Amino acid sequence: MDFLPVPEMNRNLLSHPSEGSLQKEKSINNLLAGTSVKKRETKNKHHATDFSKIHASDLLPARDGEKWTEQFLLAVVDVLLNYIKKTFEGKSKVLDFHHPHQLLEGLEGFNLELSDQPEPLEQILVDCRDTLKYGVKTGHPCFFNQLSSGLDIVGLAGEWLTATANTNMFTFEIAPVFIIMEEIILKKMHKIVGWGENEADGIFCPGGTISNLYSLLVARYKYFPEVKTKGMLTLPHIVLFVSEHSHYSLEKASAVLGIGTDNVIAVKCDERGKMIPSDLEAKILEARKEGYFPLYVCATAGTTVYGAFDPLAKIADICEKHGLWMHVDAAWGGGLLMSKKHSFKLCGIERANSITWNPHKMMGVPLQCSAVLIREKGLLHACNQLSAGYLFQPDKQYDVTYDTGDKTIQCGRHVDIFKLWLMWKAKGTCGFELQINKCLDLAQYLYINLKTRENFQLVLDAEPEHTNVCFWYIPQSLQKIQNKTEHKRKLHQVAPKIKAQMMEEGAAMVSYQPHGDKVNFFRMVLSNPATKKSDIDFLIEEIERLGKDL
Repeated sequence: MDFLPVPEMNRNLLSHPSEGSLQKEKSINNLLAGTSVKKRETKNKHHATDFSKIHASDLLPARDGEKWTEQFLLAVVDVLLNYIKKTFEGKSKVLDFHHPHQLLEGLEGFNLELSDQPEPLEQILVDCRDTLKYGVKTGHPCFFNQLSSGLDIVGLAGEWLTATANTNMFTFEIAPVFIIMEEIILKKMHKIVGWGENEADGIFCPGGTISNLYSLLVARYKYFPEVKTKGMLTLPHIVLFVSEHSHYSLEKASAVLGIGTDNVIAVKCDERGKMIPSDLEAKILEARKEGYFPLYVCATAGTTVYGAFDPLAKIADICEKHGLWMHVDAAWGGGLLMSKKHSFKLCGIERANSITWNPHKMMGVPLQCSAVLIREKGLLHACNQLSAGYLFQPDKQYDVTYDTGDKTIQCGRHVDIFKLWLMWKAKGTCGFELQINKCLDLAQYLYINLKTRENFQLVLDAEPEHTNVCFWYIPQSLQKIQNKTEHKRKLHQVAPKIKAQMMEEGAAMVSYQPHGDKVNFFRMVLSNPATKKSDIDFLIEEIERLGKDL
């Protein structure tokens, strides 16, 4: 803003001005007006800059590159601010959709092909604008397509600072502040889970899939430490157990670790998508009877499709009884631990041996930000340590236990912690709680709204546990079809057709999928703090408008 807000006491003064106060007001206004002109001059100064003959080689560290660096970065900030404003405008599109072949062929001067010769910064700025223009505004209030959405301004600032620092998380000596921040955040998360702050461990990973992989890697090492040196040939036939509704990353982790996807045993779920404990125990006993070694159970806190929470306490009882490692994949549902109102849904999580928690989902931290928490301190380090001499010298002048690189399977590790730390400072724990409660309230609003509409049918009639609300839109033409097979076949086509039209117009985005024996349905998820009830109303109206003639 060009003008500073007038304090309340000055407003009162100006409402009954004396001669002295009028003169004072005039002086203040002149000062503010001068400040405003200066701000506009500063703001518009770089707009007149001609970048057509300026190249990257003219920027710092080039000699006398300060001027061009400043002007270029100010121009980039203008591009970003314009995009951010459009993201939060209700009238802007979620996306300006183009097919792959159109992007490959080039669009109005936006060419993705790479050139041999350097292009001027003028073209680079155009490319920055067009990259954002033809992408998806995941921070838009009507983007409901993925579990991660929203655009947090403080988190964005954290990402900018992280990129500017451009350091690596493997040793304290090159990332001292970030390393300490990660330790503080992990202790905070341990405490929220219900573990002792100094008794547990963890690491931030490149997404929930890798966090889940770590949990299985560490579990296998805990039971069979010889696997690190001898390999799988020395181990018995390991099997693990996941729910029918678990994330596919557990199968992927089994493939990567040499356990094999055939050794991932699916446990039945009830109609709400929750793991059935009795079936879990039966399958453990059956596997043991057949000569397998039951190693690991993955319970889910917030399934991807239904948003279901497995009965963690009952699963913990079974794991303790039969000596299995218990992991909780709370990538999606972990954020509810921040809410006094909803944290009961994760009752029993404190008994887990490991947990995946993605702050980039319900907590709204910019991608990526995922943590794996391990209840037993030292296991991560023992499992992954290789003591590379060029990184982890024991005779450094500081406490080398703060070097985190030997706890990971990576060498280079991105600084994912600062944006979360900065957001936590800015919002406080109570700010995250309000944000999460709002999203769950909106899911409840959508659920109640859909129950009253004739052309919509809920996949699950019960109230949502999380922000997932799954439903079908049933056009009038389908309501007349009596043949169940034909009705099912045609209903399967409705959601993809509406989604295609929605993407072409770009007003909103929502995902769909089949699930088990259920044909394609819409899966609405809410994790964006910018979303309001009016945005939900708009989406429902859009689905009706686009689908009424199908």
